Amino acid sequence: MAGYRCVNGIVRVDIHHMYAPDAKKYLERLLKTVGSEVREIEVIHGFHGGTSLQQTVRTEVRSRRILRRGIGLNPGLTVYYLK
Repeated sequence: MAGYRCVNGIVRVDIHHMYAPDAKKYLERLLKTVGSEVREIEVIHGFHGGTSLQQTVRTEVRSRRILRRGIGLNPGLTVYYLK
């Protein structure tokens, strides 16, 4: 897995190019490896091409690090707030 860049405690990842099962594996692995300095992970999944990635990110990705999920005005973005 490629490294990540943390800016002010926030990591942003774009998974538009992934299939849902691959995105799930990628995000769960990322959640296991991010350091304690990371407070949020912004997941850009899009929604115009369908909702399978959106549903995967919002309901299927599991980690003890996730405190809660944030869903804002942009339906193509989900934020994981971390413990």
